[in-house]
Amino acid sequence: MSEPWIGRDHQKLMVDFMFHVKRCNVWGAPGTGKTSAVYSFLDLLVLCGSNFLPVLIIGPLAVARDVWPAEQAKWTDFKHLRIVPIIGSTPRARTNCLLIKGDVYTINYENLPWLVGYFGERWPFQIVVADESTRLRGYRDGQGTKRSSALASVAHKVHRWVNLTGTPSPHGLESLWGQQWFIDFGARLGTSYSAFMKRGFVVEQYTRAVIPRAGTREWIYDALKDCSIAIRTEDWLPVHEVNRFERRVTLPEDAMKQYRQMAKKMFAEMPTGTITVFNALVKSIKLVQMASGSIYDEMGETHHVHDAKLDALRSLYDELGENLLVVYHFKFDSASICAKFPEAVMYKGKEQEDLWNAGRIGMLLVHPKSAGHGLSLQHGGRAVCFFTNTFDLELRLQVLERIGPARQLLSGYDRPVLSYDLIANGTIDDHILSVIDGRATEQQALMAARAQANA
Repeated sequence: MSEPWIGRDHQKLMVDFMFHVKRCNVWGAPGTGKTSAVYSFLDLLVLCGSNFLPVLIIGPLAVARDVWPAEQAKWTDFKHLRIVPIIGSTPRARTNCLLIKGDVYTINYENLPWLVGYFGERWPFQIVVADESTRLRGYRDGQGTKRSSALASVAHKVHRWVNLTGTPSPHGLESLWGQQWFIDFGARLGTSYSAFMKRGFVVEQYTRAVIPRAGTREWIYDALKDCSIAIRTEDWLPVHEVNRFERRVTLPEDAMKQYRQMAKKMFAEMPTGTITVFNALVKSIKLVQMASGSIYDEMGETHHVHDAKLDALRSLYDELGENLLVVYHFKFDSASICAKFPEAVMYKGKEQEDLWNAGRIGMLLVHPKSAGHGLSLQHGGRAVCFFTNTFDLELRLQVLERIGPARQLLSGYDRPVLSYDLIANGTIDDHILSVIDGRATEQQALMAARAQANA
């Protein structure tokens, strides 16, 4: 049932910023109400007699298809805005969507090249909102990802542009350039990615780690201050901090022997055969797999390594005595967890979301790429366990916020979120957590700098 929209103070701040800064970054932590704030901004434009509709909103598939239409339906204030998702597996299906007259069209990033090609020089969208705008970070001098390059070809025709995300720099400050290009075409951070990197960063020769030069942070913070706003939950909502715990796991001696072989010699002798890798990138992936419990060979067959993390998960689950969200990465993870926990349920869509929120699922398994956007899982519990560790901070933060502190508070639950990392001692797990903690610190500093400037 819909109701009038009464924005919170921080949402009104976002609306005001979008209205006055025609091309801007809105960095709002998950749960701060960015979506409804955008609708309020669009409603304000309509009331002011804007002639720049229709609006194009770009997002991940589930967000474009489900989240934006569902959010509009919540509020009576936005009922007059006609929302049309451009969703379809075929060009004909998507073309039929465009025949429907709407005020707001939503589309997923994967279909951007088709949309740009369909309209060509007749591009009709004067207002673009890029939801989860970090998807644009791959833009490199017009030679980046096919999606962002297609969008770049029409960006100059857009009157208003909003980059919308809660994680602006999950891979470090270097990931800002691709997003920022769509705001100012290189005016603030440079017209080419190579020049931006040369001015601001050093790339270590052997590790390929990207390190900001002295003064780079200050340069970027100052350059983006007039076109960016940051809303942090801790500044506006009385949320509990996430309680984070490490559960350390000791691998069996045979498993560690196989792991060390792979780490040092780039092969591992398994009872079922020898697995060999030929470069450092593939080796790191194999080490993550082995730390998790199994390893894939070159044919995609699974070879069991250990059950140490499964045993640790059993101990944690029994100890908690409450519903648990388990984040996995590899198919063998989910298969082994389901084999050990008959009550475990794989997330596949709306049905599992509803059952979890109704308290009817004790353990829900989610892959971050399918459960990182558009889900509200706070009603079903407050505990999450990262069974597999990966370097992707953005996916980690997004899936954590499905049950995160802001969602807990706004849903009426006065309880802290519990986050558990299963870490295999002496493996790549420790390095992964060190890297993502560093990236998280960098991103928190960026958000804090902008939040203080907006105060």
